[in-house]
Amino acid sequence: MEEDQELERKISGLKTSMAEGERKTALEMVQAAGTDRHCVTFVLHEEDHTLGNSLRYMIMKNPEVEFCGYTTTHPSESKINLRIQTRGALPAVEPFQRGLNELMNVCQHVLDKFEASIQNYKDQKASKSESTF
Repeated sequence: MEEDQELERKISGLKTSMAEGERKTALEMVQAAGTDRHCVTFVLHEEDHTLGNSLRYMIMKNPEVEFCGYTTTHPSESKINLRIQTRGALPAVEPFQRGLNELMNVCQHVLDKFEASIQNYKDQKASKSESTF
């Protein structure tokens, strides 16, 4: 029971609210009856293959993860079901959080490199235009 409360506390930090003051859960954790906390399905609302495949890749890099896969429920619905199964004593929510953090770090790195390249291009363009005068 305490473990279930601990998992709920951990994923409550991942839930977000939508605009207009209406609370809508962006993340649900679903466990089949009789399963333990090592095999969990996360339902991510308002997401598609872009996040699903990237997150699946990041989670599968963890050697403690036995299985990670995702499905889209229907082409007209914007939600994915991400299933994680771990080995040993690691609860499924741990690699989920780690995968999200690692994916954010990769995205931030790409953004930083992109912005640096834009600045470098602008600096080169400015120096060329100054040298022609």
